[in-house]
Amino acid sequence: MAAASAAGVGLLATFFWIDAHTSFFSKSGDYALEPETAKQMPAMPKPVFLYGLEVTQLNVVEDVVKHNERFFELFKNAHVPAAVMQQLHTLPRNKFDFRKVAANRKYTLIHANDSLKTVHALVYEPNAIDYVIFHLKDSLRIEAGQREVVTEEKSIAGRIESSLSETIEQLDISHELTNKFVDVFGWQVDFQRLQKGDQFKLIYEEKSVGGKPYAIGNILGIHFEHFGNSYYAFPFDQGDGLDYFDEQGNSLRKALLKYPIEFTRISSRYSMSRFHPVVKVFRPHLGTDFAAPAGTPIRSVGDGIVEEAQYTANNGNYVKIRHNATYTTGYLHMSKIALGITAGVRVKQSQTIGFVGSTGLATGPHLCYRFWRNGVQVDALRVELPPSQPVKKEMLANFQLVKDACTEKLNTIAFPGPPVSVVVAGN
Repeated sequence: MAAASAAGVGLLATFFWIDAHTSFFSKSGDYALEPETAKQMPAMPKPVFLYGLEVTQLNVVEDVVKHNERFFELFKNAHVPAAVMQQLHTLPRNKFDFRKVAANRKYTLIHANDSLKTVHALVYEPNAIDYVIFHLKDSLRIEAGQREVVTEEKSIAGRIESSLSETIEQLDISHELTNKFVDVFGWQVDFQRLQKGDQFKLIYEEKSVGGKPYAIGNILGIHFEHFGNSYYAFPFDQGDGLDYFDEQGNSLRKALLKYPIEFTRISSRYSMSRFHPVVKVFRPHLGTDFAAPAGTPIRSVGDGIVEEAQYTANNGNYVKIRHNATYTTGYLHMSKIALGITAGVRVKQSQTIGFVGSTGLATGPHLCYRFWRNGVQVDALRVELPPSQPVKKEMLANFQLVKDACTEKLNTIAFPGPPVSVVVAGN
């Protein structure tokens, strides 16, 4: 009886209360509990990386090295542990030479957001590509890195209306590209005597870092019209490095570059009778003067051995280089001679040997460039130099393929038309 009563009570309870939320007499949702409010979790900050380092919770300070500022002064107002600072002070030069830290170079200081501004790392950038990371949090560790360099093929066309310099400025052509262009045709074309209507088409490589142009790579082809004549330059490597050749496969390069500095204005040419602006008399001027801003790098026009690198009253700071048994060149009035350029040192073509100045008998910053052939001074811009070797016979077929492909590309670039004069009629 008791068991039956218990069963009846159980059945009745089941009838009226199926579960914790409803019964047979309830409508759907009558006893439904309100859903729990979702817990609002704080969003985690997205990790931020710089130079491969996570800097999410750190302070990043970007700056440039000031003039005469030393490396250890870059940590001012920040804290580097004493043990790590000692490691820095005893770092050998073959690991990093602190003397090479230069003004106007970028550096980045990464430190904690504590009261001491405890430094985690310092990144120094000697140029737009390379960087050096000094890890300084617990102990010194040095890591070298490089940004990705992207190389793109580009082209440009221009027409000379007054001078090459003005055309360069109008087209916003970099000085580096101009110099490479001039060097290719330096001995075929007198760029100081271009005429109105001369025009050119140029294909070249542009290197960029972080989306910003950084440098010019190789020139990939040129078509230049000068005084009604067409000049072509085709790049070709026949095993000795990239060189430039004309349509017949003759080399456009000579043993020496024509210009010892970036393409610029010639302020005084070689002359047997020139009025000297300092001593106020007429006398021979056996050199070529290139007007250029003080500090402009001066380059050796060819491989050779430095014969002299010193100061004299007339020449100022100057360097004289013997290239071979026939040719010698001189570079006068430098503001200073480049580091390491001394008598007996071997230099390479295009190597910087000094910087434009006005030392010695000079009224303003310029380079006086002198040229000797068999011990006799001659006009550097008119001397006849033997050309380099033409394309080898066994390489002519390959050269023809390169030439045809380059010509096809050049033909797709249109020369700019002459400027259109707009005449506005009066009322």
